[in-house]
Amino acid sequence: MPAPLVSARLTLAPDGTPVSEFYGDVYHSAAGGHAQARHVFLAGNGLPARWRDREAFTLLETGFGLGVNFLATWLAWRDDPQRCRTLCFISLEKHPFAAADLAIAHAAWPEFAELSALLRARWPTPVAGEHRIALDGGGVDLRLVFADAVDALPGLDAAVDAFYLDGFSPARNPDLWSLALCRELARLAKPGATLATWSVAGGVRRALGEAGFAVEKRPGFAGKRQMLAGRRA
Repeated sequence: MPAPLVSARLTLAPDGTPVSEFYGDVYHSAAGGHAQARHVFLAGNGLPARWRDREAFTLLETGFGLGVNFLATWLAWRDDPQRCRTLCFISLEKHPFAAADLAIAHAAWPEFAELSALLRARWPTPVAGEHRIALDGGGVDLRLVFADAVDALPGLDAAVDAFYLDGFSPARNPDLWSLALCRELARLAKPGATLATWSVAGGVRRALGEAGFAVEKRPGFAGKRQMLAGRRA
């Protein structure tokens, strides 16, 4: 029987931004989680255009957190009449929230109200391992992996079209941006797979480059001057 995980607790900064008590970093920009998800992760990966008229499209995210990137992606998929038939979203999370905390946090985004309620209704018990959730009649296949990404990625089997690199700051959580982890991402990547992240740290750029991703800086979100986008060579 897998051991229970150490769950995250919802903690808010004075401006209302959710903060991790484990890493001392914010879960999303103070300028807005949904807007950040659209600018950095969807647009940074050329979405929704790249999934259009496809049978299936697979994304992998390195930190589920409050689920904002997932909800933003699911909403964009729902709103796209040319969407792929099946959206597979794989997300790893070492410290998952309880559904009650998610409900409090999700109240900040009324545009997610229906989707977030559907997600919380299927939210798994915080036990280590993979939890598969079928949503929208199976059109959305959410694979939640409650584990340290460093430990879980080597055993993961997937063919990924796009990556959301959304761990906490490389200075506070360096293992999630290491060369070893980037090589695991490259192993899972389809030819031409893309990635996006808000981090432009030199160590991140070097690790991704050495792992086989060509990366470039792009205009960042809100007060952050730059972000990274990349493609598997």
